[in-house]
Amino acid sequence: MSKFTADEEKHRPLFHFTPSQHWMNDPNGMFFYKGVYHLYFQHNPGASVWGPMHWGHATSKDLKHWEERPIALFPDELGTIFSGSAVVDHKNTSGLGSSENPAIIAIYTNHDSEKADKGEAIDFQTQSIAYSLDEGFTWTKYAENPVVKNPGILDFRDPKVFWYETDQKWIMSLAAGQEIQFFESKNLLSWSYLSSFGEGIGNHEGVWECPDLFLLPVQGDDTTKWVQLVSINPGGPNGGSATQYFVGDFDGKEFKVDPEFQSAMEEEHSYWLDFGKDNYAGVTFSNWSNEEKGVLYLGWMSNWEYANVVPTTKWRSAMTLARELELVENQNGFRLRSKAPSEWEAYTSKVFEKESISAENKTLLVEKGSVDLSAAQVSLNLVDLNNKKYTFQLENTMGEVLSFGIDQEKNQFFIDRSKSGETNFSETFSIKPSIAPRTAKSTALDIQFILDKMSLEVFYDKGETVMTEIFFSQAPFETLRLNTTGNSIKIEDLQILELSKN
Repeated sequence: MSKFTADEEKHRPLFHFTPSQHWMNDPNGMFFYKGVYHLYFQHNPGASVWGPMHWGHATSKDLKHWEERPIALFPDELGTIFSGSAVVDHKNTSGLGSSENPAIIAIYTNHDSEKADKGEAIDFQTQSIAYSLDEGFTWTKYAENPVVKNPGILDFRDPKVFWYETDQKWIMSLAAGQEIQFFESKNLLSWSYLSSFGEGIGNHEGVWECPDLFLLPVQGDDTTKWVQLVSINPGGPNGGSATQYFVGDFDGKEFKVDPEFQSAMEEEHSYWLDFGKDNYAGVTFSNWSNEEKGVLYLGWMSNWEYANVVPTTKWRSAMTLARELELVENQNGFRLRSKAPSEWEAYTSKVFEKESISAENKTLLVEKGSVDLSAAQVSLNLVDLNNKKYTFQLENTMGEVLSFGIDQEKNQFFIDRSKSGETNFSETFSIKPSIAPRTAKSTALDIQFILDKMSLEVFYDKGETVMTEIFFSQAPFETLRLNTTGNSIKIEDLQILELSKN
């Protein structure tokens, strides 16, 4: 049975978090504690467009089924509640909890809308904290807010905090105009400026936002490197908002990119976390770890070019699926790699598999009725690519088509949603296909993609290149075919998991 229902709910995804109603944007304050993932988010509870920001709240035990909770943080005399982060204060450095019951500390931006609207000053964004003693469900504002005052910077926001074990202190990354500023604190309450990063490197076509600094091991090596995420709007590789990254070292005071990374970025800035149009403002979960010492990331699945006008009105916006990030080094230098979400067993209603397929011209891979593609995870390998174009096409009975694949001659991936359904709500939504350079060097191509009613997340080359885009088809896609412009291509290990919450 199709997972599409009448009217607006036909677009609501099954496994990506969406608010029950009204507006949502950036993920905020994400942390993992006692088996529960906490997601807070920019939320306007009074309308389905951006407005007075609150922190909404949702929880999950598996990152696939989410339960929306009551609003966590409301505007106060210092302003509305913009983006920020949350940490578990295990050492009770703040004195606001105890070692037996550590406080959860949320660090966020207060935005004084009244002061901003008057236009008489630019210091209307400050950083404040709130604390929770019941594992993140209810919050108390700190009496001496703000904890970081504005030094006279127009855009001064989005604090992301982590514990720096080497110096036994907290580090805050803060977006400050066209750069990132770093601050330190021993107690989360008093903060001192350390340094700035960003001048003369990276994309500066828009405002820098939502920074995140973290340490990652280099896969297959004994070394570690620091990675700095910076979201920017506009300036994305395919228009609008996107997230770039930098690789280097952090000594507790300054973040400096590797010289070879800077040289590579100057030649061609291809260091984007996701080349699709719909992954923005993402950051990592606090208090989470795995055996590979990676980090867990989640982003906002929309774009400021059209976020306020997409064709849902009861609710607007979804989050991406959570992804583990890891760092690899190849002939092109360091690359951030996103691992496609796994562990779908509890939600798999049907498995469709083919070990080997020889495809040429137009080859039907999935025929109508064989598997429900409205929510599915698909994995396959293309073997012995030549300099031709390989296009996967999802189609439905209304003639709508969502296309994606690789143009091997141009060495680039693409997504084309121009015929995917409703697109006329925005001139920029599907004006041209999104493209991404291929950075891996191989004649074989590993592909995983996840469909969830209104979204496509494609992971190429084990996630070295990722493209996430939303769409608004009027009926579920029912067939999948591969079109080739050259000789036959071999597909190995095609597996489709039909996903359902029923």
